[in-house]
Amino acid sequence: MNRDWIATARTLSEALPFLQRYSGAIVVVKFGGNAMGDAEAMAEFARDVVLMRQVGVNPVVVHGGGPMINDLLSRLGIKSEFVRGKRVTDKATVEVVEMVLTGLVNKRIVQAIMDEGGRAVGLSGKDDDLMVCEADDPELGFVGRPIEMNVQVLRDLFTAGIIPVVAPVATGMDPLETFNVNGDTAAGAIAGALKADRLLLLTDVPGVKDASGEIVTQLSPDQVKAMIADGTISGGMIPKTETALKAIEDGVRAVVILDGRLPNAALLELFTEHGAGSIIRSTEPRVKPKNR
Repeated sequence: MNRDWIATARTLSEALPFLQRYSGAIVVVKFGGNAMGDAEAMAEFARDVVLMRQVGVNPVVVHGGGPMINDLLSRLGIKSEFVRGKRVTDKATVEVVEMVLTGLVNKRIVQAIMDEGGRAVGLSGKDDDLMVCEADDPELGFVGRPIEMNVQVLRDLFTAGIIPVVAPVATGMDPLETFNVNGDTAAGAIAGALKADRLLLLTDVPGVKDASGEIVTQLSPDQVKAMIADGTISGGMIPKTETALKAIEDGVRAVVILDGRLPNAALLELFTEHGAGSIIRSTEPRVKPKNR
């Protein structure tokens, strides 16, 4: 008997309690970083999402697209201004953002999922008023903060066996307004509105590090707040962990910050004993019995 076959069968058998644990669960996955620009990584991510759906998980994919936006802005000769290190999103910029995110990037992900045998529909925060925003900071222009979520369209897609792929572009209280929303922020807001079982933030780092530089695999909200206060969590990890805290406050069971460059990262987190990255949650154990 081929040893690889035996190892594969053992892996599938060991995954059973996790498959039972997540059957029917809602898992929101923020997809971004370097993996978005790599065809092989995109295909692998799509295959993982299709597998989730096949075993009974209800995945929602929320994506970014910063590098693609920067590329088109450059090609169009649109120069960006910055306030406190953040890009000002004026009317011309937000039009480019909407074109890139809802057109180019969104449809690439939808097509990748369909190429792997799944069913997917691309939409943005504007569709069915999924995400209504107000200006997060008037100095930054059309950068939005979600204030109203209408997630029934996502539940309808789950019922139809379809994977939603959401571009983080939203309408304002004035329906003529368009807002660019940070991808992590959008994913957190959607996960909170759905009371998702898991929010997976795929990044280009392996997780949250402690003061010695080691990855912390499990964190409570209070620990995260303390690490932000003392500077252990800094830079780009601050908005990610703040998104995690807000999502948990809104009813998400747990948030995982993990390295999207790791092959099958989402599957490792959901369907193996040790998981992947840093999980932030209140008191829930990583694995729960089938009958919760």
